[in-house]
Amino acid sequence: MATKIRLQRHGRKRYAYYPIVVADSRAPRDGRFIERIGSYNPNTNPATISLDFDRALYWVETGAQPTDTVRSLLSKEGVMLMKHLRGGVKKGAFDEAEAQKRFDAWKAARDKEASAAAAKKAAKAAEDAKARFEAEAEKNRLKGESVAKKKAEKLAAEEAAAKAALEAETTEAPAEEAAE
Repeated sequence: MATKIRLQRHGRKRYAYYPIVVADSRAPRDGRFIERIGSYNPNTNPATISLDFDRALYWVETGAQPTDTVRSLLSKEGVMLMKHLRGGVKKGAFDEAEAQKRFDAWKAARDKEASAAAAKKAAKAAEDAKARFEAEAEKNRLKGESVAKKKAEKLAAEEAAAKAALEAETTEAPAEEAAE
């Protein structure tokens, strides 16, 4: 029996998630499977991959053929590297401890890269937020200045109108007194 490690499609339209299964190659895509070894959800950012590492390694070493997409997922998780390292142990190139040391070094480097990328993304987001805040503060300052200028102009116009009305009253009062 030829076994495949492949994705099954689940979920609703335009929002699929994929269980990673080991199945007979003749079985339908979403049909019978031998074992479920993980899941892949591309809808999250970044995509979520949960995998039973030991079972995936067992099936790859047993001879199950992963599809192209599953192969890339297994490579990201390190299953294919561990298979390669175990092959070196079987050939006598190095021992099990050395293989585990190499795998741990690879995993540490991968985690370091991921955390550096996350930190860089967070720093960029903080920088963008600060730039937006400063732009908004400048915009608010300019708007405040224009409002203050308009209020000053309105107040000056009201004072001028009041002064003109007062002058008109004072000029009318002596004219009325002179007319009497």
